[in-house]
Amino acid sequence: MKNIMFLCTGNSCRSQMAEGFCRKYWGHVFNVYSAGTKKHGMNERAMKVMEESEVDISSHYSKTVDELPKVTFDYVITVCDAAKESCPFFPGGKVIHVGFQDPPALTKDMKDENEVLEVYRRVRNEIEASIKNLPEILGIKL
Repeated sequence: MKNIMFLCTGNSCRSQMAEGFCRKYWGHVFNVYSAGTKKHGMNERAMKVMEESEVDISSHYSKTVDELPKVTFDYVITVCDAAKESCPFFPGGKVIHVGFQDPPALTKDMKDENEVLEVYRRVRNEIEASIKNLPEILGIKL
């Protein structure tokens, strides 16, 4: 199986969602990982909206690339612009950028929890749609 990693800044929201959906749709094809350039801890709202999609990421934890097993990544997908700009070198791995807006940043000044969750749901849905099209994004046939 090929190794794939989703990289974000804090490994708390977008990369965790991508990992969860990739395990759901492509876990039979890829060993799936996610990491951050830093650790921010798991985002409770991300876990909540993923649960709504019947993907449980509550056992996931925020980690940096250095904390991942020592495997060679065939694919590294950056899911935020900051991770794209500071992406470490991965020998042999194909780095692809598929950026998504950052729900915590978009909602930091919002007071209405329902409006906040709608932002998380929108980004979750965008991530799910991308993961469903992963072979096309990677330029491979499965």
